Amino acid sequence: MAIYLTKESKVLVQGMTGGEGMKHTRRMLAAGTDVVGGVNPRKAGRAVDFDERTVPVFGSVREGREATGADVTVVFVPPAFAKAAVVEAADAGIALTVVITEGIPVHDAVAFHAYAAAKGTRIIGPNCPGLISPASPTRASSPPTSPSPAASASSPSPAPSPTSSCTSCATSASRRASASAGTRSSARATSTAWPPSRRTPTPNSSS
Repeated sequence: MAIYLTKESKVLVQGMTGGEGMKHTRRMLAAGTDVVGGVNPRKAGRAVDFDERTVPVFGSVREGREATGADVTVVFVPPAFAKAAVVEAADAGIALTVVITEGIPVHDAVAFHAYAAAKGTRIIGPNCPGLISPASPTRASSPPTSPSPAASASSPSPAPSPTSSCTSCATSASRRASASAGTRSSARATSTAWPPSRRTPTPNSSS
């Protein structure tokens, strides 16, 4: 099994200064992830304090990579800007980009997956809880409230186990399939009742 995230991974958080970015960056740091910087063109040059660590904010992924040697980014930007964020990471030579953002237009997701593949950047996501390597003190995600040694690139709190995640997906798929089958059955039942049967007129007894 491939390990994409290790304790040597250096992580940039695209959208770190936003609400979700701040919350999950704090959790990643608590879990032991080496978050080396955030990216926000409007707040470049500033620094954000997270408990006992101060994280710098860069104006671009390329700037952050050149200054820190980052090889992983985590994307917490709004859906409308997610494609541009992934393209920027790929252009900067980032090896792994974890896209947490949900609600990204399908066309944008298809486009940035193809672009990143051509550039040699691996994409995890979009609309995903993140990434965690259990035996390594790093993670690119949001770790549990009481972090245990782990490598991660953003997962919910508490982080689900691989088994529970798969079970959840399978259960959801099963429910959707059942609902779809029920809809088709209802449609067939309705179609068999149309057109309505015509009653044969009763002959007039007076004729």
